[in-house]
Formats: sequence, C-alpha cells, structure tokens
Amino acid sequence: MSLPAAQVKEQLRGVAVGLLTPFDEALEIEHRKIAENAQSLYDDGMRTFLAAANISEYHSLSQQERVDSVETIVDALPSDACVLAGVGGSTAGARELIEAYDRIGADAMMIMPPDHTYLHERGLLEYYRSLSSATDAPLVPYVRGFDPSAEYLADLTRIDGIVGIKYALKDSVKLGEAIQAGDDDVVWVNGLAEPYAVAYWAEGVEGFTAGVSNFRPEVGQELFQALSEENWERARTIRDVCLPYQRFRDETGQNNTLGGAISVPAVKKGLELAGLHGGNVREPIRPLTEDEAARAEEIYNKLDDDIDRLVS
Repeated sequence: MSLPAAQVKEQLRGVAVGLLTPFDEALEIEHRKIAENAQSLYDDGMRTFLAAANISEYHSLSQQERVDSVETIVDALPSDACVLAGVGGSTAGARELIEAYDRIGADAMMIMPPDHTYLHERGLLEYYRSLSSATDAPLVPYVRGFDPSAEYLADLTRIDGIVGIKYALKDSVKLGEAIQAGDDDVVWVNGLAEPYAVAYWAEGVEGFTAGVSNFRPEVGQELFQALSEENWERARTIRDVCLPYQRFRDETGQNNTLGGAISVPAVKKGLELAGLHGGNVREPIRPLTEDEAARAEEIYNKLDDDIDRLVS
C-alpha cells in the first residue's frame, strides 16, 4: 500500500537519499545490489528514497529498466519508507511510466527536469497537470537545467497533486521569492545537497537531497537535525566537511570540459568505500581513472575522520 499524500509531504521534510544503479561488467543492472543498498540505508535511518533518479542514471535506463529498478526498491523496503520514482519525457511516455509505477506501489512521482529543447512556462504547467490527472499519487517536480521565473514556480505549487518541489537552481533569491509567492502547503526540497543546505533552509526549504549522505547517511541526519534546531554553527560545520567530496564530484575529469562529469562514478566510489555497492556506469558517463579513484579515497578518508569527530 502506497503512502498517503500527507505522509509523503512529511517525509520530504528530511533527507532524501538517491539510490544509484549498480551495473555489472556487461553493464546489466544488478538488482540484488540495489536492494542491499536500499536496505542498508534504511537500517541507517533513511526513510525517503529517490529511485530511477538522475543519480540513478535515469537517462541511461530503458523504460522497463526504470520500472524494474523501482520495483526492486519498493519490494526491498518496509512500508514506512517513501519511494519517489523518476518520470520524464513525452506526456504519453510519462503517463505510461506513471501507470507502471502505480501498479508496483511507488509512493510518489518525481517529475524529472524537462529534456525538451524548447519550453514554454505555461505549456510546462499543462504538462504537469496532465501527469497529475493520470494518477492519485502525489507529484514532486524536479526543477533543474532551465531558468524559470519565480511566478512560474509559484504557479507550480498550485497544481492539484503537487506536494513538493525539488529545487536545484543555484539562485537563492528566486527560491525565496517563489516560496513567498507560492502555496504554503507545498514542501520545498533543496536539490543541491549538503553544500546549499544552510542557505536554502534560511529561504524556507524543509528538506534536502543527499550528496555525501548517499553513502554516509549519518552526515545528512546530523545536518538536518542541526538545521531543525537552528543550530547554525553546527550546521555550517557539518556542511563544510562535505564540501571537499562534493567539489570533487563537480570536476570535469580527464579529457573533458563538461562540469560534473565524474559526479555519479564519484558517488559510486563513495558507496564502495563505505562498504556498499557502487558498480560500473553506462555511457555517456565514464568511470573514474585510477588517479581519480585514488583522490576519491583520500578525500573519503578525511571525511571519515571528520565524521568520527563530529558525529557521536
């Protein structure tokens, strides 16, 4: 039984962990490893999970692989876990995916950033209305990769079925304007992970997605507690220990000029260093080089020392 919308909203007020997709040497999905990662993170206190998300290599998965991976996660987790399943693409394709997710018991639909070359804000609002009409499950639009107006964001909060917005734009002023102008009943989630947690909390977000916390969940939990208690000094201190690994994720990697190219393999390496499953990546992402993997381990070891110092 899927969670009611009110419970989904409540669980957005916390740390949402992204579940990566481990691939074997033949680049096939290793479902057992997805399930084991989900169960381990749940045992460590995480309750909100992003499945078939960007960090799951959403665009490298077929429609059926998305459904199968979400089903693996839903089946692996207890009923009090909240699973948000990634949905994107054409209206017809997204509605088909939503119907499949409904059948397997996903709790909410995370509507992926639009991948259309040409967009109109009013047309995009119609897109969300059409997807909402296809399901009773709540929707959480993921805002990233385009530059909408604060007015558009406020209008987004007033669409029936939308219970939260995952905001991943590096613009705190626009965020604050949209929150002030939008519906108070929608939960805003910082989609840029720990580095933006303090600044965006001050603007009115009530939760954040994991970066380092994808493989060290105690960091996210401690940061969320500090923010909830308005212990700003501790919150900034915890945020700061995450910055080296997060900055590493933002790098281009070798023989490349595109930022963030090593983001997913860097998190997969973090999972492996934490004793979880990382696995291979699919194109157009490349695995870490030996030098990059060594740097990741060096940064992780410093992070591990900082966690021991800060988290009892």
